Amino acid sequence: MDDPTPPPLIEVRDLTLAYGDKLVMRGLNFELRRGEILVLMGGSGCGKSTLLRALIGLQPAAQGSVCHAGLDLALADERELERLQRGFGVMFQAGALWSSMSVGENVMLPLREFTALSEAEIETVARFKLALVGLDGSFDLSPAALSGGMRKRAAIARAMALDPPLLFLDEPSAGLDPLSAARLDELILNLRDHLGTTVVLVSHELHSIFAVADRALFLDAKEKTMSALDSPQALLDHGPPGVREFLRRGVPA
Repeated sequence: MDDPTPPPLIEVRDLTLAYGDKLVMRGLNFELRRGEILVLMGGSGCGKSTLLRALIGLQPAAQGSVCHAGLDLALADERELERLQRGFGVMFQAGALWSSMSVGENVMLPLREFTALSEAEIETVARFKLALVGLDGSFDLSPAALSGGMRKRAAIARAMALDPPLLFLDEPSAGLDPLSAARLDELILNLRDHLGTTVVLVSHELHSIFAVADRALFLDAKEKTMSALDSPQALLDHGPPGVREFLRRGVPA
């Protein structure tokens, strides 16, 4: 009888990450399931963003492996890696919008680079992606004219331009007011629920972690390894003491 469980999108095995002689994380073992929102969490400096970079092939492993659909990123040639990365949508921590381009031009950029669509078709797709994130009136604006939350949503629209099955978001709620953060959380849930997008989200914002995460991976800065992986509520109820202490800071008294 066939196994009904679909294979994971990403498998991480015995992964060690380092910058030269400086160890960042060791002994990481986990899988990313299709259609889930996985949050990478932990205190400042624990290696969350470094791990995200490893998952998208921008940070080499010191040891171990990161496999996408069975392909080890370390063994992929340039063409294979480029093919894989075209299936990734990435929003970096500060949004990284090009200030010399309008918001619409930022979203159109990957469509111009990687599709054969006409200019009219590219503009139509870009306007649709901006509308999807609630920015349908911002096409001709400069990034500087947007609020912090709007810039992050515009960066997500650009990350979604090529309809990637995998979306990587680095601290999307950082620095936002509670209302903007809640709207961003709702957007991420809608992407998962209505488009089937699988999301890897780096965050230390506890309200967002509880709002969106199917599972959360805790990185322990002191031990330099992962110490727990489960739903946020399960970790709050039954996780290791350090993880429960971390998560309790986001629970109202």
